[in-house]
Amino acid sequence: MCYVHHVRFDLVDLQLFLHVHDAGSITGGAARSHLTLASASERIRALEDRFGAPLLDRHSRGVRVNAAGQALVRNARAVLEACDRLQAELAPHAAQPVRLWANSAACGEHLPALIETFLCAYPADAVEVVEAPSDSIGDAVRSGRCDVGVAAGWSDLHGLEVFPFREDRLVLVVAAADALAERTSVRLHAVAARPLLGLPAASALQQHIDDQARREGVVLSVRTRAPTFEAACRMAGLGLGVAIVPEAAAQRHAEAAGTRWITLDHPWALRTLNVCVRGGASPPVQRLAGHVRGVTAPRR
Repeated sequence: MCYVHHVRFDLVDLQLFLHVHDAGSITGGAARSHLTLASASERIRALEDRFGAPLLDRHSRGVRVNAAGQALVRNARAVLEACDRLQAELAPHAAQPVRLWANSAACGEHLPALIETFLCAYPADAVEVVEAPSDSIGDAVRSGRCDVGVAAGWSDLHGLEVFPFREDRLVLVVAAADALAERTSVRLHAVAARPLLGLPAASALQQHIDDQARREGVVLSVRTRAPTFEAACRMAGLGLGVAIVPEAAAQRHAEAAGTRWITLDHPWALRTLNVCVRGGASPPVQRLAGHVRGVTAPRR
């Protein structure tokens, strides 16, 4: 009776062995494979055990691939090349992520929960979210650089299908004990001398605030830049400065941060956010745009 022994291995092992062959040492092969020396050595030993033959001749200056190892090298290259060809042929059939560009307020406050529920509802779909200034989003959708946009109402969205999404008000956040805390509204000039807890300079919202301050003739004194709306609110609660964030963020973090928020008395501080797409969008794009707008689409 003849028993056939099926050898099992993974692609990492094959790639590692090729790297060892090319480098002339297990140390060099481990480095090229981004593995520790101990892990690489164990994998090579396991390969030799599975094939039932030594694959390397060890010597003081490294290793040399023997005849059995040369057979493995030839076939490992063929297997990995076949995998590359397979991946290339299947790539056009794979689900491509829907590209969603949105401004800071939408990315930070309004979209995260919607993206979560969308991905749960449509397991086969994928989404790539990019934060961008509102004034760049219309062009990005029109040119096909993104599929769905969420931008402020003042942005140029001509030629696109446009749907209302949210009202987004920017507010001033101060510590609960701050002298401004009892006011119902404030203009930017009134806080020009206060240290500002800004957002990252590359943030689309911070760029919008900076542009509006220049138009108002106000020079903002940035004390530091907070990575998130929550961080800005927490620092404001400690009395380290004042922050300008969307009202939804100010409200959500007020209790934990010990802050109050005050309406900014400027037209630019109240924005309507719109969803925009190109006409004749693909079903995945229509599903995402509909979900963001609150329109239910059939599940796949």
